[in-house]
Amino acid sequence: MTKRYGLVTALDRLTLRVEPGEIVGLVGHNGAGKTTLVEIISGLVRPDSGTVLITGHPPKQARGLVGIAPQNLALYPSITVHEHLELYGRLAGLRRRALSAAIDDLALGLGLTEILDRSTGVLSGGQQRRTQAAAALLNRPPVLVLDEPTAGADLSTRQAMLDLIKQRAGEGAAVLYTTHYLPELTDLDASIAVIRQGSVVARGNYDELVGGLPGEVVLHYEDGSARRVTTHDPASELITMLSASERPVTGVDVNHATLDDLYQALAVGHVA
Repeated sequence: MTKRYGLVTALDRLTLRVEPGEIVGLVGHNGAGKTTLVEIISGLVRPDSGTVLITGHPPKQARGLVGIAPQNLALYPSITVHEHLELYGRLAGLRRRALSAAIDDLALGLGLTEILDRSTGVLSGGQQRRTQAAAALLNRPPVLVLDEPTAGADLSTRQAMLDLIKQRAGEGAAVLYTTHYLPELTDLDASIAVIRQGSVVARGNYDELVGGLPGEVVLHYEDGSARRVTTHDPASELITMLSASERPVTGVDVNHATLDDLYQALAVGHVA
C-alpha cells in the first residue's frame, strides 16, 4: 500500500498482515507512517495504491468489525462516560441487555465504574484514555486498531488496558497496536513490526529483534565517577563487575536495549 501527500510519501509499498489472536506492535519514529496506516484502516483516508482487507472486506464494508482508538482523543466533553459508551455501543449494533452488560464489563475492567456519570470534559487524561479505549472495545470486534492508547496514561491505567487487550486477543481478536514504548510489547507478548519511512523494515518477536542487541551496565562510585560496560548479558556482567570492584559502589544501573537501539541497529544493517 502506498499513500502520498504532495511530495511526501507517508506509506511506501507497505505490507502487513495481522492474524486472528495475534497482537502486532507497530513501532517507528514520529512521521514513520503509523497514524496514516491507522487512518486508512479506519476508512478515513484512501491509499493511492494497494488494498486494505479487514476479515476479507474493504474498510467501508467492515466498520462494525473494527474497534479503533485513535491517537488523539475524540470525546464529547459535555456528555458522560456512560452516555459515550451507550452511543458507541448502539452505533456498533448493541441493544438493551447486551449493551448494558458490555458497559458494565468494560467499566469494571478499565476502572470506569465510579466515573460513569461524570462528563468526559472534567476527567483526567488517563480517565479519558480509558473511556476512549472502552468505546473501541464495546462490541468485542474481531479487529482492534489501537494507536498509542496508553499515551499519557498513569501506571494503573496502562496495566488495566494491557490486560484487557491481552484478554481480547486470547478470545481471537486481531490487534494492531502502535506504541513508542517497547516494554508494553513484551507485556503483551506481541510480535513487532518496525516501520520506517512508510515501509515495514523488520518483523519478528522481541527476542529476534531486540534480544540480540547489547545493553549497558553502569557502576556509580562515591567520588561521583562511573564505570560503563556494554554487554549482551547485563545480569552476568553486573555480577562480574561487582565482584571485581575495588571501590565502594553507591549505585547500579542496568540498561537493556531500547527502541532507539533497535532503530540504530536497523539503520546500520545489524537487524534483518
